[in-house]
Amino acid sequence: MQYREDRYGNRLSVLGFGCMRFTKKGNSIDIEKAEKEILAAYDAGVNYFDSAYIYPGSEEAIGQIFEKNGIRERVNIATKLPQYMIGSRAALDKYFNEQLARLRTDYIDYYLMHHMTDVAMWESLKKADIVNWIAEKKASGAIRNIGFSYHGNTDNFLKILNDYDWDFCQIQYNYLDEVAQAGRAGLMAAAEKGMAVIIMEPLRGGKLVNMLPQGALDVMKKSGRGWSPAEWGLRWLYDQKEVTVVLSGMNSLEMVEENCRVASEAEAGHLTREDFSTLEEVKKRDPGKGKGGLHRLPLLHALSQRGGYPRDLPLLQCHVYGIQKPWTLPVRPDGGPYQRAGFCQPVREMRQVRKALSPEHTYPGKAGGGGQSTASPAL
Repeated sequence: MQYREDRYGNRLSVLGFGCMRFTKKGNSIDIEKAEKEILAAYDAGVNYFDSAYIYPGSEEAIGQIFEKNGIRERVNIATKLPQYMIGSRAALDKYFNEQLARLRTDYIDYYLMHHMTDVAMWESLKKADIVNWIAEKKASGAIRNIGFSYHGNTDNFLKILNDYDWDFCQIQYNYLDEVAQAGRAGLMAAAEKGMAVIIMEPLRGGKLVNMLPQGALDVMKKSGRGWSPAEWGLRWLYDQKEVTVVLSGMNSLEMVEENCRVASEAEAGHLTREDFSTLEEVKKRDPGKGKGGLHRLPLLHALSQRGGYPRDLPLLQCHVYGIQKPWTLPVRPDGGPYQRAGFCQPVREMRQVRKALSPEHTYPGKAGGGGQSTASPAL
């Protein structure tokens, strides 16, 4: 396993274990299977494990597995504050303490503001006294590093980035999303500040593995590299020294083995001019038209073209009032439809939000409080 350093010199494995997609047994996580996969990754050198409050059963599962195997002090836990559910200082402590209990720990190594899409969300958190709260938690050691995960446009990313002294950030980034969301510009801006940059959706939720058209697969084969589609995607990221950790939601031992092998081999700057040409040809092989086109804009990128979620339709309200199915987008305030898009990470995460909330939950408004109390429609 190779390692890259965060801003304080802590060594992080270049491959991180994304803990959102554990295999289920019935309605619960298959703990025995997840334990085998986590321990295989740990034995191969993975030391960064990413979860979130709204991933059903995830925090409890990794907390149980780390405690049982006595490895909590030798791994880094990253998890996320459900900032879309915060309307007060008291709520900050409520969710954080619940997460500590689930994870069976008294500190979080890497704590993120989850699913930020525009600077208004950060401003709302500041009204809930988040800045002083973070300072207190870091001073006590309850939070070691503070960051945010992001799904908006580049402009809003840079505003959030420059408004606070963050330790790290997490962005969606892959060879098809090089200019979408935070994009390469966001990656470079964070790296210039000395921040660790964590990459999510490196393979577009598996689409860069399972949905590549035959023409793209032929181009990869013709290169003579012998790399799988997943390996091409991971190597493109590891080639960039500004990338600190690449998350992968590994739910099989075979996936763990392949990804750990690639993470032990691929170094920054290892790709050749011919390799980049191959990936450019791969992108050309998908016209982005029709069902399954890889270039169809993901939901958040479609919305980000007009500045992120509409200011009068906050994230949860978009979900609660507008999205009836994963592939349906809300109606714009002017009555027109947003560009339709396929199932994507932001929608998956919003569905997890729904599962985490009770039907009577009060959804925060633009200022982080005083929203409506409503039961949301079923997906």
